[in-house]
Amino acid sequence: MNMDDWKSQIKRGTLEFCILLMIRRRPSYGYEIITELERYPILAAKENTIYPLLRRLLKEGVISSYWQESAEGLPPRKYYSLTATGEEYLASMSGEWENLLAAIEEIKGGYSDGTTAE
Repeated sequence: MNMDDWKSQIKRGTLEFCILLMIRRRPSYGYEIITELERYPILAAKENTIYPLLRRLLKEGVISSYWQESAEGLPPRKYYSLTATGEEYLASMSGEWENLLAAIEEIKGGYSDGTTAE
């Protein structure tokens, strides 16, 4: 199996979750999201991945957007923020993520208290 394929599958399932977590922290614009994700190589994604994902989340009502002028005379930026629906969706995603991590840890043989399966 190709490790790059496996990493791509992991990224596909977690990128939306990570973007929503970032937007919940503070409203962000697209390029800012891309730059932040680049700090984590497994999550790094190009514009042709991020912008369609943001458009889909907008269409689904999970996020909203607004334009803000730049203080430096740059073009205005489109900022994204979480909606009430997005907050609920993210809370559900967080619960599922915790369940997934707990299951993986148990399968690996480790438990949250530091013990191992016998």
